[in-house]
Amino acid sequence: MYKKITLATLLFFSFSGLQADYTLKEGKRIKTKIDRMPKNVVADMKKIPQDPAFYAKQIKPFPLSKQKKMDAAFNKKYFKPWSLTKLDIPQEDFGWEVRFVTKKPIYREDGRVIPSYTYNKWIRNAQMDKLDSKKYKAITIRHTNVKALPTSTAFYRDPKRVGEGFPFDYNQNSALHINVPLYISHFSKNKRWAFVRASYSFGWVKITDLALVNNDFIKHFKNNNYAMTIKDNLRLYDDKKRSYSIVKLGALFPLSKDGQSYLTARRNAKGQARIHKVKAQNPKVIAKKPLPFTAKNVAMLAKEFYGEPYGWGGGYECRDCSATTRDFLGAFGIFLRRNSSKQAKDGTTVFIKGLTKEAKKQKIIKEAEPFRSLLYVPGHIVLYLGEYKGEPVIMHTYWGIRKNDGTKLVTGRTIITTTEPGKERVDVQEKSKLINTLKTIVKF
Repeated sequence: MYKKITLATLLFFSFSGLQADYTLKEGKRIKTKIDRMPKNVVADMKKIPQDPAFYAKQIKPFPLSKQKKMDAAFNKKYFKPWSLTKLDIPQEDFGWEVRFVTKKPIYREDGRVIPSYTYNKWIRNAQMDKLDSKKYKAITIRHTNVKALPTSTAFYRDPKRVGEGFPFDYNQNSALHINVPLYISHFSKNKRWAFVRASYSFGWVKITDLALVNNDFIKHFKNNNYAMTIKDNLRLYDDKKRSYSIVKLGALFPLSKDGQSYLTARRNAKGQARIHKVKAQNPKVIAKKPLPFTAKNVAMLAKEFYGEPYGWGGGYECRDCSATTRDFLGAFGIFLRRNSSKQAKDGTTVFIKGLTKEAKKQKIIKEAEPFRSLLYVPGHIVLYLGEYKGEPVIMHTYWGIRKNDGTKLVTGRTIITTTEPGKERVDVQEKSKLINTLKTIVKF
């Protein structure tokens, strides 16, 4: 049982300087059942270059002044939860999860229906009548998941239906990197979860994955001198050489005053944050933010995402389409929100809906900026890489291609294709091809 966290406990905390060193090392993501999902191949993946470096030479200059301005805006949004005095989530964004579990049957992965007494227990545990009753500030101390309801239980729509079941766990809202500032609204009834607002998502996080901060901690941590991991699936080891957390590409670390190490947060026995110094075993896995927008850097970064399994909502320590675009552009100082619909509004919009297929392609090639423009269709967002033989080329974390019978040809990972993946197949639904559904170019 977790002890109740009180305001007095929070005020008791005082900054006590840097603690023992931690080490950031290259590593691997532990494989799970997500790695056993189908990984079909389409012709694009064989016929067009699959190395991002091929397209990187097409990048256009990104003025340093503009990049720095965007990076300053990134930092402001990233740390905003620590400046909040009340929850700022729009009222219309609340309650979808309750409606989702109560209006239609929800299922476990094995197809069993989850009974009402189970999901009503989750709803009671959320005690949303306590919303904004704590107003605490906190920070993630490891890579963690954000849940729609305060439970680790996955829930699905009917797994027998096309496009439902694993991996589409509707309780998996998002994932957060280590060192993400949080605003805590309140705690679950069982004191095991905190309802938090982070920079790009909100929901329930395990209390054991966060630590409370005060103004003294914030002053030392928020030092306006930041680095970001540029290698994926790193591992953070503690002073006893134990693996403490996976660290994904896109995690932010303040630089230490010594210029040779970085800062991270760790939770003490009372749930309070302490600052620890981190050494990178290989200094090339992390870089001062924003990363210069060069051909070498965009190619290097994009290659880190290539082939990663599709992780709905950031589940299984993988990414979905919007997590890929967010983490890629974040290193260059461009802030994106959680999902594709929000990201479509984060840049300058160029409308392409209603154009013919060929007109769309030419508009994309003319208007989109390689490696810093996105293409959007409701439910999916992709990174524009450039052109190849007159075709726009994209990198995207893609679940699959709609077929005429309503099923999908599952690709299930991050791939490089044209805007017509699967065009060589007679069973691919023409109206559902990306090129026919794309609505906007999002420019930065």
